[in-house]
Amino acid sequence: MTSLGSLLQQISGGSPLLLAAFGGLFTSILNMLGAIPILFLRRGSGGRISDLGLGFAAGVMLAASFTSLILPGIELGGILPVLAGMVVGAILVSLMDRLIPHMHALIGIEGLSTRRLKAIWLFILAITIHNVPEGLAVGVGLGSGNLAAGTALMIAIALQNIPEGLSVGLSLLATGAYGRPKAYLASSLSGFVELPLAVVGALAVTSIRGIIPYAMGFAAGAMIFVVSDEIIPEVHRLGREKLVTYSLIAGLILMLFLDTALKA
Repeated sequence: MTSLGSLLQQISGGSPLLLAAFGGLFTSILNMLGAIPILFLRRGSGGRISDLGLGFAAGVMLAASFTSLILPGIELGGILPVLAGMVVGAILVSLMDRLIPHMHALIGIEGLSTRRLKAIWLFILAITIHNVPEGLAVGVGLGSGNLAAGTALMIAIALQNIPEGLSVGLSLLATGAYGRPKAYLASSLSGFVELPLAVVGALAVTSIRGIIPYAMGFAAGAMIFVVSDEIIPEVHRLGREKLVTYSLIAGLILMLFLDTALKA
């Protein structure tokens, strides 16, 4: 797995921005691949698969927040910059969640009320809010100069994008308003928001080196907020708490294994 990071570094020519772009492209493509089963599943099927996938994604995001962002950030700049970044990241995503109109599969519309946006766009806005911290995290991790931690984070985000892409497509399919091709297309395109955000994250940490621990804390705080405020409450509403919890633990274990293997 370390060879993947080395390969990306060679292809990018050592440019942090190109490295982040390739990393964002990698995570986006796996989101697209994860959504492929939508083309074959019948409407109304896959609810349990969707919940397990989101639980797995939550576990990966939680572990990655600590192993690839918080702990490396503390090593670089100390605890206070990381904590400050975490607070700002959580607050910003909270404001986005409150102000931007968007829709979840179960809890419905959140954010400022609007009658002008169709359901498809409300879903896409919800996905974008979720993908913002993920894309930024990939860029910050790869642009920080810690190739092992950045690669582990990129792989983790890419892996959790597989079930996340499927879950998004299933949610769109469940509305009854969209067929399989449109649900797949919307789910696939939603993942590509991570590519430009990865470049933005890398640009920030390479332009102002002192901002790296703050940026790492910011990305971690944003991801932890999404897990606690959005993903876990969403998947616990259908009575599958134990299955989802085991799935979360599986995602956490996988991320810890990846982090250890890449740093060995």
